[in-house]
Amino acid sequence: MTYNSMELMICCAARALEDGKTVAVGTGVPCAAAMLAQRTSAPNLVIFFEAGGVAPQLPTMPISVGDSRTCHRAVMATSMADVMETCQRGMMDYTFLGGAQIDAYGNLNSTMMGTDYAKPRVRFPGSGGANDLASLCWRILVVTNHDRRRFVKKIDFLTSPGYLTGSGAREAAGLPPGSGPYRVITDLGVLGYHAQTKHMEIISLHPGVELEQVRQATEFELGVREPLHTTEPPTELELDILRREVDPHRYVIGRAPVERN
Repeated sequence: MTYNSMELMICCAARALEDGKTVAVGTGVPCAAAMLAQRTSAPNLVIFFEAGGVAPQLPTMPISVGDSRTCHRAVMATSMADVMETCQRGMMDYTFLGGAQIDAYGNLNSTMMGTDYAKPRVRFPGSGGANDLASLCWRILVVTNHDRRRFVKKIDFLTSPGYLTGSGAREAAGLPPGSGPYRVITDLGVLGYHAQTKHMEIISLHPGVELEQVRQATEFELGVREPLHTTEPPTELELDILRREVDPHRYVIGRAPVERN
């Protein structure tokens, strides 16, 4: 069945979410992944929106974290303070984050490009709640396109902490032991982190993608988890739900024009 790279990434992200767990999401791809997970493998997934919607049963995709749909049939319509307190109390299993740059240890930059903070080459929106979520949630998921401008040896600004400088660095900085980056899902494959070194490694290649292609799109040296798998393509059921229920107007899945079989 024909699908595009965005549909594949959303399906991979949905499969990573476990039934009965909690996840902090924003709009766009994270929301689409959480909605798909609720309708397939994780019907009891508890979704939190930063603006305060807790455990909604989303009828259609909201356009912002404050959209009234984020409280549709929700357990609570609370506040950002309460959602962040939930993270501080160690009750948020997953979060989705993004950024302009990511390094080998999952550190993210969504603040600026350049070396002078006062006069950056490019200014981005900044942290928002990203630093809090990266610091306090147990597992961080990143969904992004894969290229050398994004996967860099050294990020220009540390907005959201990953594993910082490697094994033990998060704990030394006072962050919860056992928390940190979990998966990076790109248009080329699914990446994770080595259990001891915390260095990023490729777990599976998407259908038709070669390992050298991923390495060429990454500025730092990538590890490889053996055996290296091929990503399972979207099923007909996943694509039907994604296209008919989650994103019928193709606001998110329409961003990737390249189709695969």
